[in-house]
Amino acid sequence: MEAFSAKDICKLGLTDEQQIEVATTERAVIFTHDVDFLRMASQREHPCIIYVHQQKLSVGECIKRLKAIAETKSPEEMRNRIIFL
Repeated sequence: MEAFSAKDICKLGLTDEQQIEVATTERAVIFTHDVDFLRMASQREHPCIIYVHQQKLSVGECIKRLKAIAETKSPEEMRNRIIFL
């Protein structure tokens, strides 16, 4: 599994809609605490949105759960899904 941030790929400053476009092109899952992505995801195609409330889980617990998802789900199973951690 590969992970990168918007900063890593020089995409800081893009709108949320543009971030979904980049994720779709790159076939990358979006992991976010921004609820705006939930609304947008219901209106368009996307690889997958994984949402966590900003104060709900520790970073370590998020990583553990993301790893479990990556190990058990195929890209096809995740396509157009919203997963709540």
